[in-house]
Amino acid sequence: MKTQLLEADSMWLEYNGKKILQSIYIKMETGKVTGLLGRNGTGKSSLLRMIFGTLRGQNQSVRINGEYIAKPYLHAGIIRYLPQSNFMPKNLKVNHLCELYRVRFQDVTDHFPEFDKYEKHLLGKLSGGEIRLIETLLILLSPVHFVLLDEPFTHVSPLMVEKLSTVIHEQKENKGILLSDHAYQHVTDLSDDLYMIVPIGRSVLLKNPEQDIKSLGYTS
Repeated sequence: MKTQLLEADSMWLEYNGKKILQSIYIKMETGKVTGLLGRNGTGKSSLLRMIFGTLRGQNQSVRINGEYIAKPYLHAGIIRYLPQSNFMPKNLKVNHLCELYRVRFQDVTDHFPEFDKYEKHLLGKLSGGEIRLIETLLILLSPVHFVLLDEPFTHVSPLMVEKLSTVIHEQKENKGILLSDHAYQHVTDLSDDLYMIVPIGRSVLLKNPEQDIKSLGYTS
């Protein structure tokens, strides 16, 4: 299958004259996990929304295989986005949500057999960690070329994080995945390429992640 390429270029965002993102460049491609690190307030979530197309900055360019697309989320089969906060309607049943995202419930239970009992449960009846897992899996397993994951490991138990990491690793075979999470070690372990947004609002491609995240002040 031909490699699909997404480039986010010249991403510029200001709020009330304060620069958040400046001339950001990030590349994603199918077959790879691209990690995104940065301290709180550096604009990681805003950047993901700009790539998805639901947030407009002062300047931005998202190209897929070299073609500019203003709002990627409006094009079927291109991209899915997992925001930081829960977003799926809690009054819908899990199997109905699977249908909406074109994901077989069987594909969910193949990875998490313990979810088999929840097929006809309302999403709101699940625990916070289970809801997060269902949302992440439906985004991750969707039939699209690119997936943006913002804090997928939030409220998820260590055992489930390990299993979810396996799914991410498997799904990159056919997808380009952008992964951002405060659990930075999981991000660095999973990533083929790793970017950091530094306080001046620019992106840096880390050549030696373990060394670079220390030298850039992300860890002590």
